[in-house]
Amino acid sequence: MSRVVRGLSLLFSGVFAGFLVCVLVLENSLRGFGASVYTQVRMVELDSLDRLASVTLIPAIVTTVVLAIWARGNDRRVVLVAVALLVVVFATTLAINLPINSDQSAWSVQNPPADWAAVRDRWQLAHLIRTAAALLAFGTLTASAVFENPPTKSRPRKWLVASQS
Repeated sequence: MSRVVRGLSLLFSGVFAGFLVCVLVLENSLRGFGASVYTQVRMVELDSLDRLASVTLIPAIVTTVVLAIWARGNDRRVVLVAVALLVVVFATTLAINLPINSDQSAWSVQNPPADWAAVRDRWQLAHLIRTAAALLAFGTLTASAVFENPPTKSRPRKWLVASQS
C-alpha cells in the first residue's frame, strides 16, 4: 500500500508542479503586453485553472502526509521536507494568490484598474515562490523514492534482477 501512496504522491505533486511551471511561463510571456491583454488572459486563466490546482495540490498534500506517517528513518525526514514545501505552496496560495484571483475576477478587460501592473507583479512573485517550492517538493519526493531502499549485495534492485533472468 505504501508504494501506491508514494506513487500517488509523486503523480499529484509532479502534475501540480508541472502545471505551475506552465502558468509561470504563460505569466512571464504576458509581461510584454498591456493591461487589457493581461486582464483578458487572466479571465481565461481564472475560468478553470483554480479547479485544476485544487484537484492536484490537495491530493498531493494528503498523499504526502500519509506517506510521511508511514515512512521511517531518513525517508520520513525527507518526506517531511516535501510536506513542509507543499504547506508553503498552500499558504502562499491562500494568503496571496487566491485573494488577488478574487479581485481580478471583477476586473474589466476594457478598463483594468490603474494599479494592474503592481497587482500582477505581486501575484507573479507569489506564484514564483510557490512554483519553486512545488518543484523542490517534487524533487524531494523523487529522491526519496529513488533512495528509499538502496540496493545491497544481498538485495539488488528488482529491475536489475528481472533483467538478468
